[in-house]
Amino acid sequence: MYLTNFGVVLTFFIFGVLVVAASLFIAALIRPKNPTKEKLMTYESGEIPIGSPWGKFNNRFYIVGLAYLIFDVELALLFPWVVVFKDLGWYSFWTMVIFLAILILGLVYDWAKGYLEWDKPNPIIPNLSEMIIKRQKKN
Repeated sequence: MYLTNFGVVLTFFIFGVLVVAASLFIAALIRPKNPTKEKLMTYESGEIPIGSPWGKFNNRFYIVGLAYLIFDVELALLFPWVVVFKDLGWYSFWTMVIFLAILILGLVYDWAKGYLEWDKPNPIIPNLSEMIIKRQKKN
């Protein structure tokens, strides 16, 4: 029987799904089933959870994580480029300079917006009724 390239991919996909399903089924049969109150808690570290486990995280955690990821990917791209730099020529050099300039501009933007500060002050939201009262007192 002759399989096309798509048939080979489909065969490997089906085989992969079957292996994962079989592994999960065997694990469900083998693993011990003795849940206790402590094991069903949100944190297994021994700390008593306070509040709901669905608490909101500050967006700065995600922004710092994305900034780390961007610079991590940059380094993963920069190391192989440095190894073969002599063979690539000036075009490669200027392309990398532009790439690094864009990344540095992104870092400067994050820094200027205060996204990298952990203790960012809360915004002061003006109260319309207080503004009207102050304006009436002036007049």
